Parts: sequence; structure tokens; C-alpha cells
Amino acid sequence: MTRYLKELLLLLYLFRGHDYYLERLAALGLGFATVLFGAMFLVLVLALWMSAYIRQTLVRHLFALTLFASAVFFEVYTRVTDSYLTYSQFVSLVYSGGFIQEAAYQYREVILSAMAGGLLLLLGIGLKPRRRLPLPGYVPVAAPLLGVLLLSGVLFARAGEGARGLPAMYTPLAYLNLFAYEALHDTVGVREPVSLARRSPAIEHDIVLIIDESIGGNYLDINTPFGVNSGLKTPPPGVDIFNYGYAASIANCSADTNITLRYGGTRADYVRINSTQPSIWQYAHVAGLHTVYIDAQRTGGNLQNLMTEQEKQDIDQFIQFDQVRVLDRDMAAAAQLIELLGNDRAELVVVNKVGAHFPVHDKYPDEFMKHRPALPRGRFQDVADTGQRDGFNGQQYDWLLYRNAYQNTLLWNVGEFFRRLLRQGNLQNAVLIYTSDHGQDLHERGNPGLNTHCGGDPVEEEGLVPLVVIQGSQLRTLDWRGAWAQNKDRSSHYNIFATLLELMGYDPAAVVARYGKPLSQPTEDDFTFNYRFNARLGAKPAWKHIDLGNIVIPKPAQTEMAAGH
Repeated sequence: MTRYLKELLLLLYLFRGHDYYLERLAALGLGFATVLFGAMFLVLVLALWMSAYIRQTLVRHLFALTLFASAVFFEVYTRVTDSYLTYSQFVSLVYSGGFIQEAAYQYREVILSAMAGGLLLLLGIGLKPRRRLPLPGYVPVAAPLLGVLLLSGVLFARAGEGARGLPAMYTPLAYLNLFAYEALHDTVGVREPVSLARRSPAIEHDIVLIIDESIGGNYLDINTPFGVNSGLKTPPPGVDIFNYGYAASIANCSADTNITLRYGGTRADYVRINSTQPSIWQYAHVAGLHTVYIDAQRTGGNLQNLMTEQEKQDIDQFIQFDQVRVLDRDMAAAAQLIELLGNDRAELVVVNKVGAHFPVHDKYPDEFMKHRPALPRGRFQDVADTGQRDGFNGQQYDWLLYRNAYQNTLLWNVGEFFRRLLRQGNLQNAVLIYTSDHGQDLHERGNPGLNTHCGGDPVEEEGLVPLVVIQGSQLRTLDWRGAWAQNKDRSSHYNIFATLLELMGYDPAAVVARYGKPLSQPTEDDFTFNYRFNARLGAKPAWKHIDLGNIVIPKPAQTEMAAGH
């Protein structure tokens, strides 16, 4: 029996994925495509099998570890998101590499489980072979390398598609090859200086963009009857609030949305614009504004959302809250913004809030626990973006707890944030635009999975965000009221950059020609968000249209509570 242990372990590992393989065969049906799939599958399995007979111990162990790590990575993603790992999603994960330690902590149980299953593969390749293949010694070494290259070639020809249903350990390695190729052949262009003309005198008021985190537009009281108190329904004296209602986000991933909000990419041209056109900071400097970035999510000077050191050089004041616990960082951001609004200096301020990104166990104080029962508390006070959800299995009752904790978080990080800002801030000489980077899938429909956004097959709520303009009543900037009726529940993030530039005094016609319509004009927006933002190798972006008739509206608190007992 021990003589065939390696082979038995490999067979058991491949059998673990039988549902995955059969599902793909069922989707293909009978035809030539199935024949090609079967041939590719056999070639990759044969290459995997031959890797187990590499004679050099160190080389064999290196292959075993590499294929093991790749297989575990693929399985963890699939189990966490309940979706297939596409090349676009792989690129998004690479761009989010700064969060890898926190993600590893959050999903450690899933990772450990996947590693336990992957041991079959690790040992099946790594154990010393009891026999030799009647082949030259270089053939078993070359076989898995050629397998990865073959799959990479197929994916290259098919714009990243074509690995579904094939042995999973090859897929991330082939994606990595494609990503390396693209990085080496990136010829989009260099960053250009500001060329748009300005048609107004120096700006003498503050312009503020507040980007919240993971706030679903359908969970706030400004948009839905049983929504959470946002602090935005009733403006204080001397302040006007224009609620543009539901808006479509740029994408359902944070980095994709944030970089586009800072560079102004359009639906038709976001890759080139984000890569080569001036940042919002550069436009602000030409308009004579002091630039400030308040990042409540990161600490220690760490950058996120694809911000580079080069971009950071155009930010006059870069603010993080290293000594403030996560629970209080949005309140610290509010206090900092209140101070800036009162300093008698015209500024562009961009605020990146903590908001309600998972884990939402501990992002609100005890006195804000209005919605019960909620997720267990006390373990994630120092985690901003991710964390292990103990006992969270994505079942109906688990999601009830999550939604309640989420709403408590909104009461604090949205409602209390704006209560303080509107009560204490000097808004007479300021224009504020408020939105979120993306919405949330809180699984109200009973759909499976553990993720709340950034999936490859999103629900409409993942792209549904709030959009609000706040301005001092005596300040005369853009005609918000003129287009409000036409734009309410019909605009998107793609209208924000143009709005900021017009607020800075840039020529309206030139702004519209390059960046699209601002909120002060009828936007005629497509009301879609991009869930294949990193469309590569000739693939096209994938757009999800939001039909407001299909949006899930939160239930009254007592109904939710009754459902949990």
C-alpha cells in the first residue's frame, strides 16, 4: 500500500474537486468544446502526475509547495466568496495586497481547512517516489512548467477566460503569468499636467469630498422609510442639503472606485484617464486650493486604494490617526474636518472614512446598539477593514446578526458623524459631496456566500450608494436645485469628478467633453456599476444595471428581531 501512497494521495486530492469538474462539464454540454476541455484537463493532470516523479528532492519539494499554495489560494477565494476566481478578480486581489495580513487573520479557519485538504496534494507530490518514470530526468520537471505555460497561452488568447473546471492549482499561477506580462508591457502613457482652462477667479471656499466605506444607499433614512438615521434629513439653519438619492457606484470594489474618484475616469475611458490624466490634487493646486487627505482607515503612512508616493506628493496635508482606536476614527475625521472648515483657508479636502467595512462587530459603542441581536462583540476593536467572524457561517440567522450590527455601525459612523459635523462645522463657506465607495450585499435574498461586495457575480445592491450635496445657504456655486429633480435616483460616481472641477472654476464645456456631466446638469447616467473593472487582455468591462424596482428595502427593526427568535 505504501508503494502507491503518492498516487493514492493525488487521486484523493483530484477527487475532492469532482463537483467542480462535473459542474463545468454540465455547463459545456456535448460538443467540440467538451472534447477540447477534456483534452486540456488530461494534459494538466498528466503534468501534475509527472511532477510527483521529479528525482531531485529540492526541486520536487519546490514544485509541491508552489502548487499547494496556488491550490489553497484558489480554494479559499472560492469558499469565502462562493464564486469563481476570474482573472479580473485576481488582479483586484493583487492590488489589495496591502490587506493580506488582515485577510489572513479574518479567514484563518477557511485557510486552515483548505490547507488541510491541500495536504493531499502537497504530500502526493512531495513524498519521495518509489519508482522512476522511463523518461529523461528533465521531462517531469518540464511537464508542470509547460502545463502552466499552456494554460497561460489559452487564457491570453481568450482574454483571461478558459480555466474554469480545470485543475485548480494551475489557475492562479497562469493568472500570475498574465499579470506579469501586462506589467512588463504597460504602455498606457505618462501622467500629464493640467491642461483645462479655468474661467473664474481664485476659489475662496472649501470643497470637500467625503467617501464613506461600504455604505448601502438603501440602508439610510434619506432614501428608505425604515433606513438608519443618517443625520442628513434635516439640515441646520444656514445649510442646504440636496439629496440626490440612490446613485450607482463606479465599481463594487474599494480600490477601483477610489482611484477613479481621484482621477476622473469615465465609463468609456477609465483606464487611460486614471493612468495618464491629472489627479484631483493637481487640478486643485492650479485652482489655488490647499489640498488635504484625511485617511481614517490606514495608519503609519501606509497608502491604499492604488495611491502612489508620486500622487501623495501633490497632497499638502496627509492626515491619519495612528493613536486613535478604529471605533473613534470617523469621529476623529469629523473633528479634523470641523477644524479645517474653520481655518479661513480655501481647501480641497478628501475624506476616506472607516464606515461599515467588515468586521462590523465593534465599530460602534454600546450605547448605539439599537438593533438586536447583533454579532458578538469585544474581539475586533483594532481591526479597520477585516477580521475573523467567529461562528459566522453565512446562514440566515448569521446574516440577521450581521445586518443588525451593520445598522448599529451606520448609526454611529454615519448618523453621529454628520450630527457632529452639521452641528459644529462652519459650513457657510463650503460645499461637501458625500457618497460611499460601493454598496453592500447583505444577503437579504438568502443568497449564499460570506462576502458583502467585490464579487464577480454581484447583486444590484453592491453598486447602490448614497449621494448628497451639502452647502452653505449663502454660497453661490453650481445650480444644484436646477437639475436635482432630473438627477435624483439617476446619477452616479461618474458625475462627481466633473462636479468637483466645475466647483474649482474650470471651463464647463471642456470639463464635460473630457469627464462627462456634473450634478448641476441633467446627468443622463447609465446607472450601472463595473464588476469587471480590471478587464484585461482585450476583455471588456462588465456592467451591472441597477433596477430600483428590484432593490431590497430593509425591514422594520422589530420584524428583523422577530425573525431571529
